[in-house]
Amino acid sequence: MQRSLLFLVLLLAHAAALAAGTAFVNVNVVPMTSEAVIEQQTVLVDNGRIVAIGPVDDIQIPERASVVDGTDRYLMPGLAEMHAHVPGSNSANLGRYFSLYVANGVTTVRGMLGQPSHLALRQDLLDGKVFGPRLFTSGPSLNGRSVNGADQARQLVEEQHAAGYDFIKVHPGLDSEEFEALARTANALDMPFAGHVPVAVGVSGALELNMASIDHLDGYLAALLPANSDGLGGYGGFFDVMLADELQTERIADIARETAAAGTWNVPTEVLIELRVDETPVSELRNWPEMRYMPAATVERWADAKQSVIEASDFDPATAALAIEIRRKLILELHRAGGGLLLGADSPQVFNVPGFSIHRELDALVSAGLTPFEALRTGTAAVDEFLQSNTGIVAVGRAADLVLLDANPLVDIRNARRIHGVMVRGQWYTAATLAARLDPYLNGE
Repeated sequence: MQRSLLFLVLLLAHAAALAAGTAFVNVNVVPMTSEAVIEQQTVLVDNGRIVAIGPVDDIQIPERASVVDGTDRYLMPGLAEMHAHVPGSNSANLGRYFSLYVANGVTTVRGMLGQPSHLALRQDLLDGKVFGPRLFTSGPSLNGRSVNGADQARQLVEEQHAAGYDFIKVHPGLDSEEFEALARTANALDMPFAGHVPVAVGVSGALELNMASIDHLDGYLAALLPANSDGLGGYGGFFDVMLADELQTERIADIARETAAAGTWNVPTEVLIELRVDETPVSELRNWPEMRYMPAATVERWADAKQSVIEASDFDPATAALAIEIRRKLILELHRAGGGLLLGADSPQVFNVPGFSIHRELDALVSAGLTPFEALRTGTAAVDEFLQSNTGIVAVGRAADLVLLDANPLVDIRNARRIHGVMVRGQWYTAATLAARLDPYLNGE
């Protein structure tokens, strides 16, 4: 009862503040247009947009605005999860996942396994009828089971375009003719297609056909195999990690340059792969703090999934460790070559709790060699460039999807977790409000 009353009081205070706009006063702005911090600023938000930014002494605060003290705090754009799996609009887990995203500063998600209910959900989120991040959604995926021939591939793309989905999701199993029909139809309609690289096509074919994003670095390890390798077209374990000791790593820089030249982006989802195949004990993963927000049965399924990978007869820990090293090198080389990188963790997935896993993905990008600014850019300004979303940058006229932090994230990427509050489409939520939203999901409920 006490939690419910606290939640109601916080919501009423939030609603009263919303009516008059919000002023972040004396805040350090991290605009994400460059690796810079603009100190002692006032940022005004009204009607879901940033309407003014300037030195604290130069900006007049509207009389009825809600004031958020930004002293010694840092205001940056909200983050994006560019490989999310969003449940149906009637799912009991929808509120759980959306609350977890926002509480972790994720204000945009790209749903990679869409369904018809997501079209209305996308609008309901924009209209404020449903609490949660901004949604970009694919339709149901095109894969080896849903597509039977090139004609059907063309038809499905045309139908999803007409329905209003944001992009086409590609799953494994398409043959080369089906994928080419999908790609050429989507390109003619100016509709992006993204996801997995069909084995029949390979990375080079996906680049030639203007794939918008490749997720999981799918197909890249296979592309580094020698021409006469038995692994070509075959299965090398989870995302080919068991082929790592056969790879021609000297070709990484070349394929990174080819990717950059093609304009295809990558969503590495590095934590997805690493958590499946690294040597972190299942007992440790079960006890990560974020697991308390997931149903106990889900955590057990995740534990079983990881155990099944590492207990497989063809699994070798040393080869898996080498694959992680190679993938991190590939991420860094893609970045150095100018290939676009987008932040995504593939959540919810095995030990990837929505929102929390994005911060673990940021850690992985920094471990791969990116600076904190470069890693944060993959989830902010780069997302705006890719989606044309008007988010991802703190500037006048931009959508007010913002995160207020208690420490500078450009100094230490872990500071991106130190969230004081989150603004979603102009609506301000304190950390206390967001914690209250998560209370019903604690301890496996």
